[in-house]
Amino acid sequence: MSDFGSKHRRNNPLERMPVALLPPAQRSRKAHDLTRAAAQGRFALHRCSKCSTFAYPAPEACRECLSSDFDFVDVVPTGTLLSNTSILKPADNFFRERAPWPIGLVKLDCGPIVLCHLHSLCVEEMGVALFLKLDKAGQAVLYAAPAGRVDLASDREWKEMTASPEKRRILITDGRNPVTTSLVRRLIAAQAETVFVGVSDIWRPHPDLVKLAEADKVVLLPLDMSDEKSVANMVRDYGGKIEIVVNTSEHIRPGGLLAPNELTNMREAMEAMVFGPMRLSRAVVPAMKSRGADGAGNAVAWVNLLSVFGQAPVPDLPSYSVAQAAAFALAQHIRGELMQSGIRVINIIGGPTENDWYQTVPQPKLGFEAVANAVVQALQQGLEEVHVGEFAKDISQRIERNAKAVERELFAHK
Repeated sequence: MSDFGSKHRRNNPLERMPVALLPPAQRSRKAHDLTRAAAQGRFALHRCSKCSTFAYPAPEACRECLSSDFDFVDVVPTGTLLSNTSILKPADNFFRERAPWPIGLVKLDCGPIVLCHLHSLCVEEMGVALFLKLDKAGQAVLYAAPAGRVDLASDREWKEMTASPEKRRILITDGRNPVTTSLVRRLIAAQAETVFVGVSDIWRPHPDLVKLAEADKVVLLPLDMSDEKSVANMVRDYGGKIEIVVNTSEHIRPGGLLAPNELTNMREAMEAMVFGPMRLSRAVVPAMKSRGADGAGNAVAWVNLLSVFGQAPVPDLPSYSVAQAAAFALAQHIRGELMQSGIRVINIIGGPTENDWYQTVPQPKLGFEAVANAVVQALQQGLEEVHVGEFAKDISQRIERNAKAVERELFAHK
């Protein structure tokens, strides 16, 4: 077990609260190809389309043939550490607070020599595995660790680039969502300190809530995100204790755009998946931002459970698709607010699940355990965008290739 996230302590009100500093964030537009790969947990580099030479950092022209035409492809993330050092007195304030900071030069097996952040166990001439990670500023950086089995979670630099749930206090917004039980179980297995579960109309019985109320490390609390007073009361009592928010708000109702009750469905879906999370974010984001540098117990992440139907609408779920599309846009704005404090926003994007409202949707469907595993893995790896299940991955890949084809195919059999 790592020592990450020592016992939470009360801050001294007479001392100045530290401000979250960020590493340098300037990048070229082409370099954001690396940001996209890091957000998805891939390791990819630019490769000249004419002579197949790999390049890093993101190039404007090939160093071999001067071509400006590049592909962006996944590569085997291995290499050899040529040299390493520790920066004792960095010029940048972010790294000065964290000195000494190990860095090194790595010769990639695919060709380029790159400057990397290093795992503390790396030594010269060692074979290393490389990772594209997102730093506190949300920009792609390279990180190298000894090849083979090694404890990444205990390394100081790895922690700076992830949002592990270990010893964290976590809020799940909707205890009535059928994924909640699996999610609570998985977070506790990942050594979360406390899991707060928000429940609207807490007096109203629900079979899963009985099990949750009896579970160790679980606290049920009243939270109705359609009620601004309920949100304010929860944040007043618990906002200073929350390091991770997992937004599980959902409202699925089948129908058609011209169905008589579709306007009501649309209002309810927007209330549940857009206005509710917006109320919560307006109340809790200031508290999280103020704790972005609060030592071992700092706020680290906001997680959204979203649907690929927000990216590829389907004719039988118009209200759900529209609300999910709006939820994607809201997630971008929350990310913009929290990024200034080094807190990452993670979108877990799935297809139809085993939820009863998807009863008539054909297989394959996504199990709740798979969603819960994806949430924990995204936190542990510091990702920003994860497509879960074959359905969501297939739709995402098809959209990237030809969004118009996906649009026509989804509505072809209406």
